Amino acid sequence: MKTEPPKLKPSRGKLREVTLPGIPVAPGFAIGPVFDTTEQPTETPRRSIAPPSIEAERLRLSTAVALSKKQVIKLRNRIGILPEEAQDELGPLLDAYAMMLGNSRLIRGARKRIETDLLGAETAVSDEAEAIAAIILANKDDDKSGLTRRATEVREIARRLTRNILGKAFRSLKDIPEGAILIAEELTPADAALLDPSRIAGVATDEGGADGHTAIMLRALGIPSVVACTGLTDAAARGDTIAIDGSAGRAYLHPTPATLGSIREKLAAFTRERAKLAKLRRLPAQTIDGEMVELHANLEILQELPLIAQAGAQGIGLLRTEFLFMNRDDLPGEDDQHAAYAQIVEALAGDPVTIRVLDWGGEKNIEALSESDEHTHAGPNPALGLRGLRMLLKRPELLETQFAAILRTAGQAPEGAVRVLLPMVTIPDEVKLTREIYERVARRLRRRGERLPEKLPMLGVMIETPGAALAADAIALEADFFAIGTNDLAMYTLAVDRAEADVAHLYDPLHPAVLRLMQFATEAALRLRIPVSVCGEVAGNAKLVPLLLGLGIRCLSMNAASLPRVKQAVRALDITDCARFARRVMEQSDPVRIHELVENFASGVPERG
Repeated sequence: MKTEPPKLKPSRGKLREVTLPGIPVAPGFAIGPVFDTTEQPTETPRRSIAPPSIEAERLRLSTAVALSKKQVIKLRNRIGILPEEAQDELGPLLDAYAMMLGNSRLIRGARKRIETDLLGAETAVSDEAEAIAAIILANKDDDKSGLTRRATEVREIARRLTRNILGKAFRSLKDIPEGAILIAEELTPADAALLDPSRIAGVATDEGGADGHTAIMLRALGIPSVVACTGLTDAAARGDTIAIDGSAGRAYLHPTPATLGSIREKLAAFTRERAKLAKLRRLPAQTIDGEMVELHANLEILQELPLIAQAGAQGIGLLRTEFLFMNRDDLPGEDDQHAAYAQIVEALAGDPVTIRVLDWGGEKNIEALSESDEHTHAGPNPALGLRGLRMLLKRPELLETQFAAILRTAGQAPEGAVRVLLPMVTIPDEVKLTREIYERVARRLRRRGERLPEKLPMLGVMIETPGAALAADAIALEADFFAIGTNDLAMYTLAVDRAEADVAHLYDPLHPAVLRLMQFATEAALRLRIPVSVCGEVAGNAKLVPLLLGLGIRCLSMNAASLPRVKQAVRALDITDCARFARRVMEQSDPVRIHELVENFASGVPERG
């Protein structure tokens, strides 16, 4: 939500209004003075060196690499305060940057060009990056957009290296006056990560797209934004008045009084809607016929705790512990982990906290783990390799340390305040083996004199593969609760990576196959009377709440920003209507028809036939 600044800078005389259509990437409205920002180009003349200068150029390169690594770590920490969807997009990007700053082909190639071709460090980096990009783009892979994205990532990290080699300043965003509208030809994800949403009223750019990393960051920050406004930076000057409609995708330069009045009205309505949702914080998540629904928040890093409190969550349904292992050279010990978990559990003041043990693998990169075991690696197909519980059972010392920290935390918390969640389970035996380790660690801690709860925290299972969903009745005999992870469940069921542009349109959590797996797992849990929740993106979609409740789910965990709107949806529903609606949906075999039913129900359109 953005408010109009109290005073606008005057524009350059009486100029005609210019309407610039663009692509809406973050909803909301803003009016303010233009703050234009440019960045010095990194292009420099090619530079050769004499043999005696080789060592000096190697040093310039290694110094720039070290500085770039620090900058990437700073950016990684910065995105830690953002909602889950932004971290899911930007985390892997920054991990890719970090990998390229390690012993990568880019760095090795640049070093070789310095030594063999006698090139200056900046020229060597540029040449090597372009050579790698050319090879990537020449690939005959059908995923051309994916190839372009990878080539862009190589060029972006080379640009950062070159700036650091030359000592050139990056785009400065520190001096933007409060209430200003930032305009630029284009913003990189690194630029967006440094924006302060409490100061900037809106963003508009000449270039960009709705699905890029920068757009996702702007949405997560809640800054009304429009991209692809062609000609904007040529037409605007610093101090000009501009109005942004981030919902429709329009920028109005030199807006007329009529346009300003319209934007102010829309801003007021937008603000009222946000305020209305905020009032729900202290109200129960209860359907109109009295059915209670638990609404929990997902937590990725400590800085998100205030957002969770503001949203009125009843607990943390998914605490991702990977943040403890990332951006460090060593593995966190039992005491380090215990301190972090205790801080979170204490902040929740008795509300339940579900701690998922380390889910390393797939796209996640944890340097300390990679270096500590040469056999623990991503493999040719990371999503199908050694990840989650598979990896922890191969490295039981990691699991034992984490269990010890969690159990110590539970011993200092109210009964039932801590629960443990196992990722990437596919067969019942994995749960059996893990429970043996869990109980062995508890016995060891008791012998050591640690205070533990009389009844150990519940040990639950993530249902995120078709195998786990289809074996849910057997797994339910070994588990204390289920958490359905719809993101991975849809990915594995449909064989679709959402990050791959050419197949992303096939990713659909409402595909009948995905819904039937969810239904099967939910019914297995309900038969054995163990709790079941949904903790993927589906849980945070207010339009899908009727379907989830109709399937029998009474606990949803989502990013904190989605919680108020989901609560609003819950409070407007009747469980009988939801059950009838869910039966209608589950009769369908056409995803298009399912989406149509969902939209109609959300809009209050009566179903015919």
